[in-house]
Amino acid sequence: MTTLYFDDFSVGQTFESGGRTLTEADLTFFSMLSGDWNPIHADAEYAAGTRYGKRIVHGVLGMAVCTGMLHEMGIFHGSAIAMFGFEQWKFTAPLFVGDTVHLRLTITDLSVGKSGHSGKIGRRFELINQKGEVVQDGMSALLVQTRAGAAAAGG
Repeated sequence: MTTLYFDDFSVGQTFESGGRTLTEADLTFFSMLSGDWNPIHADAEYAAGTRYGKRIVHGVLGMAVCTGMLHEMGIFHGSAIAMFGFEQWKFTAPLFVGDTVHLRLTITDLSVGKSGHSGKIGRRFELINQKGEVVQDGMSALLVQTRAGAAAAGG
């Protein structure tokens, strides 16, 4: 997909990423990177005795996968200025090794800045597994250049 600017978005517009299967390596590397070796993630025998019956993938890894899938879409490549953060993020179902997930991104709000060179875009992230279940859901606003702002910046 090509770069989009503030002017190219409308409230209610949706985008879908391709799928990605979560692997054993993903879980292990994220445990190493984060230092989170909680037995629900790292100990198969312990996890077998939990309500899930097996190890679960770190919830925060799901958030990271969402941002990677967003980058893969390419819609903000070269137009994004700053992400404001994550809000109201919910882990609605567990993630497991072997799950294939994709991102559905919905534009929820548009607010152009005073200069007209940028605008704030409200975005809803839904991480969806292979069963069609939303396993994570949250909001993240982004400051994005307008086409006029990009032209003024020499882009």
